[in-house]
Amino acid sequence: MSILRLAVAWASVAAFLFFGGPLMAMLGSGLPALLIFIWLLAVVLWASFGVVHEAEELAEQLGEPYGTLILTLAIVIIEVALVGAVMLGAKGAPTLGRDTMFAVLMIVLNGVVGIGLLVGGLRHFSQGYNLKGASAYLGVIIPLTVIPLFLPNFTTSTTDGTLTPFQAIAFSVFTVALYGSFLALQTGRHKMFFQEPGEDGAIAAASPPAQAAEHAKGQGLLGRVGLLLANILPIVILSKSLAVVLDHGIAQLGAPPALGGILIAMVVLTPEGIAALRAITANQLQRAINLCLGAAASTLGMTVPVVLLIGVFTGQPVVLGLSPTNMAIAAMTLLLSTLTFTGTRTTMLEGAVHLAVFFVFLVLVFSP
Repeated sequence: MSILRLAVAWASVAAFLFFGGPLMAMLGSGLPALLIFIWLLAVVLWASFGVVHEAEELAEQLGEPYGTLILTLAIVIIEVALVGAVMLGAKGAPTLGRDTMFAVLMIVLNGVVGIGLLVGGLRHFSQGYNLKGASAYLGVIIPLTVIPLFLPNFTTSTTDGTLTPFQAIAFSVFTVALYGSFLALQTGRHKMFFQEPGEDGAIAAASPPAQAAEHAKGQGLLGRVGLLLANILPIVILSKSLAVVLDHGIAQLGAPPALGGILIAMVVLTPEGIAALRAITANQLQRAINLCLGAAASTLGMTVPVVLLIGVFTGQPVVLGLSPTNMAIAAMTLLLSTLTFTGTRTTMLEGAVHLAVFFVFLVLVFSP
């Protein structure tokens, strides 16, 4: 299956590299445009599942939190590639980065977390996790959300939710520094915060890095990394073509502009969301938290600087400030997430509340 997946993905890359012009010229016709969109979407999703499979294999070899971290970073690289391709190709998508980041937060923190906690509560009654790990994630997610998505609405240098070049560069440096510090904590001296707690709530001691590396080497680590990259690269290469088709389709249908960000978020998060739900079903809530909260943190930590720097170097306007309605939903989501992950166990109630907020988000996309 892995060989077939790679063959289809790279064959699609070759097709668009050699015949991309004629294929893109067919977008003016309804049925060919739909078929091209389905083709690209199916290949990208299938390759994404390959990324998840290889990342899970690495997770088995390296242990937590390295496994989920590799998967999260791989998924976010795909997301950044899609957003960058749309921005560089369309030359008229000032809100795409904001819409994608906001959609990721809503899908992950409300949709996936809501469904997961609801399913976990039905199956296991209540589930335990590592409180320190969840608190560390939220401690990073809150400033990475508020500073780029809230603050531009209140600065006086600009009045339309944008940032000045100096602010954009400064915020990019801050974002990279904060997220880099978090990664150093997650993979360094405090990595036990992100490991599954035992029956008594205690955290098993992490294996020494040298032992973990030796074990991974014995199991073919380099081969798995190569397969992971082989699955990621077709997605990154095809992202430009998918972005063109997506932008054309939204314009032709007259759909809400925010729909582009939602579709990108759904494409890249589907495999990771399924992996998180599988972990919850297996009563591995900590792994699911690492995936969900890690996706939110890495999306903000990597997408914000890329979007801002594209705007600075291309001269494109980049609107990051959320609308008042979306700021209210984002603030409520951050507050609910903090309340949900302040204990040591979760129940169905938290899942139902997060799903209710996700439903409100979907309604407001189509009826602002």
